[in-house]
Amino acid sequence: MNLRATKKQESRQKILDAAAQRIRTEGMQGAGIATVMDDAGLTHGAFYSHFKNKDELARVALAAALDGNRQRWAGNSVTQPWPKRLAELAKRYLTQAHRDNLSHSCALAALCSDAGRSDEAFKQAYETELIKSLNAIVGCDFETLNEKQSEEALAFVALIIGSITLSRAVSSKTLSDQLLNAGTITATRIAE
Repeated sequence: MNLRATKKQESRQKILDAAAQRIRTEGMQGAGIATVMDDAGLTHGAFYSHFKNKDELARVALAAALDGNRQRWAGNSVTQPWPKRLAELAKRYLTQAHRDNLSHSCALAALCSDAGRSDEAFKQAYETELIKSLNAIVGCDFETLNEKQSEEALAFVALIIGSITLSRAVSSKTLSDQLLNAGTITATRIAE
């Protein structure tokens, strides 16, 4: 790769890192072009050599935000029996640290409500990333699972995303901690 192409790729990565950080902490509203470009240390005009518009950036940043987190969170738990795998994943996901550190949080939880109000292209990108996360959880192509496993995986994801989202939405630390704990306990029961 020549120097110019390398520099362009580095600039694109800076933009994606900045946008991923913003969408995790502030949702779609925080990922404005000017703000993201400022965070990336680049000029506003440079944006359009990488992306058509803010909507394209949002879709690509969603994937970028999840790529690193997904592997770190899902890990290599696929060798464990199904109930133990779900219990371990819930314990890693439903933590106070994950709740409190939005800058490294799960973009699926951070953008759940935003996705529901977005256009079809963003909803499709969100669905694609959700399927990738389901694949990581089950350790294979989610769509090949039998009906029982499919239902368990979907219930598990809905439970953990709902639990982390609600734990962030309340002001009471006690209730927030209870939501995390209840989500963890219930997640271990899903595959029993």
